[in-house]
Amino acid sequence: MAEHNQLGQYGEGLAADYLQEQGFRIIARNWTFGKAEVDIIASFDRYIVFVEVKTRSGTEFGLPEDFVSSSKQKRLQWAAEGYIYQHDYRGEIRFDIVSVLFDSRGKYKINHIEDAFWG
Repeated sequence: MAEHNQLGQYGEGLAADYLQEQGFRIIARNWTFGKAEVDIIASFDRYIVFVEVKTRSGTEFGLPEDFVSSSKQKRLQWAAEGYIYQHDYRGEIRFDIVSVLFDSRGKYKINHIEDAFWG
């Protein structure tokens, strides 16, 4: 497995742990619908939350959350529609981004952006 894939998986695990510490209940990880994937699906308060996790080892190309493009947002929205349909969910949803940024010493910082975008 490529090093960036390992970093991404590690970041997703850290993000899931962080969300659980904040009171989220993880429903699914790496949930797929067609060619779209949602890193984390969680419930919190009255919401189902679709979470995109971005992990980076530096900011030379920008912050991790800067890499959630409009096309990625559309794929997440499409996957969310599939999840809602498959589970006959009729409540509220939102899309969050969790960025995990590592420094050169291996320390990391998590930035949780709630309600990051809407379709």
